[in-house]
Amino acid sequence: MSLRALALWGAFALAHALVAWLGWVLPAQPMGDVVLVYQPWSASALSGGAMVGITESWVYPHLALVPMLLTQLLALPFSTLLGVQGSYLVAWAVLVTIFDLLGFAVLVGRGARGRRAMAGWFWTAALALLGPIAMYRIDAITVPLAVAGGVWLAGRPAIAAALLTVGAWIKIWPGALIVAAVVAMRSRLRVVTAAAAVTAGVVCVVVLLGADRELFGFLTQQTGRGLQIEAVAATPFVWLALSGAASIEYSFEILTFQVRAAGADAVAAVLTPVMAVVVALIAAVAALRVRRGAPWQRLLPPLALALVTALIVTNKVGSPQFHTWLIAPVVLWLIHDHRRAAGAAALVLVLCALTFAVYPLSYDGLLRAQPLPVLLITVRNLLLVALLAHAVREVLRTPTRAHHKP
Repeated sequence: MSLRALALWGAFALAHALVAWLGWVLPAQPMGDVVLVYQPWSASALSGGAMVGITESWVYPHLALVPMLLTQLLALPFSTLLGVQGSYLVAWAVLVTIFDLLGFAVLVGRGARGRRAMAGWFWTAALALLGPIAMYRIDAITVPLAVAGGVWLAGRPAIAAALLTVGAWIKIWPGALIVAAVVAMRSRLRVVTAAAAVTAGVVCVVVLLGADRELFGFLTQQTGRGLQIEAVAATPFVWLALSGAASIEYSFEILTFQVRAAGADAVAAVLTPVMAVVVALIAAVAALRVRRGAPWQRLLPPLALALVTALIVTNKVGSPQFHTWLIAPVVLWLIHDHRRAAGAAALVLVLCALTFAVYPLSYDGLLRAQPLPVLLITVRNLLLVALLAHAVREVLRTPTRAHHKP
């Protein structure tokens, strides 16, 4: 392995060590979900108690429980020294690091040269800038699956689609990359077939385990959610909270902070249909580019980024870990079309840094509607909208056969 490759791998490993440590020392409990939610859920399933997604409805797709259960096994060697919660936290960080290293190996291998090395440095920087939220959430497990799946779409579309579908059954967002592949690639039939096969397998296992009404609980559980304070659409209401015209309240049912104000519930109710329409329009625009002969290598990455960003911008939930979703599309863009990807990569890194500044660094102030954190979240959300507009514009500007005719 060359010195250049060793430096890249070393930086990636060091970023994980730094981010894992920051989770223990920063305010606002950035690793809180791991020990307060994931650990009890998995412990209950192992002890014969309630099994989320099987015996009761759950906010996550069913495969999200698998890494939580794996963490219980990894925690056993640490339990004597660190106790139940401490050992689970360490094991979770180890599991995420293992997944990331495997995904990183698919991306850069041992060479670490050219565009893939550039993408590897981007991933490393994004992880470090986003901070502990990049590791201490279930979304962290899906990032390497999406990266590996995206890299393999060109040569191994069935395996890639299977990985992306597994990721979607952990957290829905990798499905956006499947949609992008179906729209942009000629191998769409193999992508659809593999995705359908994995989905059928998951559904069969879940039903055999006893799920019935809980089968699609991760969809129905979202319908009653209010407008989370970090969502893009919540920005005006957070400003209203500065003057006392709105309030920020904790939902014990959903375990998150939401805005309470006149019109907030109406905005939350309309966002899901808006999301469906926006995603459909982006896919339709991309399909027209395909009909005009746009090469998939140039179209797929900005399309994937546009779809993923749309899922964030039009979401009534605005969790900071959503910004990990942006890593995989930009990695693909850097691999296939690095010059056009430069602007998006820079925007995503700034978004990661701003998100870290909000959560966990100034989150307590945001909950009290203090001016500086409200300004930070506003700038972050405006940049998210700018990223969506940029990605859509790049989809529209993707070269086609007609463009190259003399």
